[in-house]
Amino acid sequence: MRDDVQTYYGETLQKSEDLQTNACCTAGAPPPHLREVMAKIHPDVSSRYYGCGLLAPEALTGLKVLDLGCGAGQDVYVLSALVGESGSVTGVDMTPQQLAVAQSQQQYHTDAFGYKKSNVRFIEGELEHLDQLDLEAGSFDLIVSNCVINLCEDKHAVLKNAYNLLKRGGEMYFSDVYSNRRIPSHLQKDPVLFGECLSGAFYWNDFLNCAKSCGFLDPRLVEDAPIEIQNAELEAKLEGYAFYSATYRLFKLDNLEPACEDYGQAVIYQGTIDNSANMFVLDKHHLMEAGKVFPVCGNTFRMLHDSRLAQHFQFIGNWDKHFGIFEGCGSDLPFDEGIHFGSSGSCC
Repeated sequence: MRDDVQTYYGETLQKSEDLQTNACCTAGAPPPHLREVMAKIHPDVSSRYYGCGLLAPEALTGLKVLDLGCGAGQDVYVLSALVGESGSVTGVDMTPQQLAVAQSQQQYHTDAFGYKKSNVRFIEGELEHLDQLDLEAGSFDLIVSNCVINLCEDKHAVLKNAYNLLKRGGEMYFSDVYSNRRIPSHLQKDPVLFGECLSGAFYWNDFLNCAKSCGFLDPRLVEDAPIEIQNAELEAKLEGYAFYSATYRLFKLDNLEPACEDYGQAVIYQGTIDNSANMFVLDKHHLMEAGKVFPVCGNTFRMLHDSRLAQHFQFIGNWDKHFGIFEGCGSDLPFDEGIHFGSSGSCC
């Protein structure tokens, strides 16, 4: 499929309108601060955008960022504006035609953002073989990817290499296409279905287990939306399968637990992140109002405390006492309520 994907994105697709479905272009409307940056992107770059999410997490200034499957470079250049001159963005892609467009507009964006020199670079290579590219292990603060991992056959290798490239406390923040069940091999071999980001989609539960096996122990879903294929011929081939665009954030923290455990901890968001003065959204279930005490499980506490986000929070509590599963994050005691120590009763 590698050659088919390279042909599809290097020759068949010349602009976003050439896509046969909307699977690779389902991102929602960007917030005002992103629209301002996106308006500065060169048309040759923006017209070749095939993403399904908005890759702009919080607190980016000064970060060293890696974009997996950068294509013609739209996300690279948007992020280059957000990290500032003190940060940097590296884009990796295997399609020479896409990279040629990205590289041709490097000076244009340097000038558009008012930088003295470019803070981006582009590398040709395959995402399954990131360990063979000029990328230093443990050196990136943030890794992003926009609707590309579904195009990779060895998804485990991509996630494992991404984990190795992140600093401790670093984050992988990425959007992709997911399916409600495993896609059979004969559909995976269909070059159009695969190129349209559908038949290579991760079955959602396989993704969760794969991410955990690669070291990302507590994947967090940020947002999601169903995909309407809007192509009768392709819909007929995929009858019974449902697809979703979804954004996940994965933290490289080796002390996360398999479940959300309650240690009586809480955080207070200080309202100090640009463009998020009133509310910080960690994921779909953690919307933290500025100035308000927000109880959290141990994993959430660590994600905030042991990452770049720490400076924006006040932390309450420690690890001295455990109260069981965090309410709302999992099942309660699985056993029938019965005898407690100190009460009478038999053992049979």
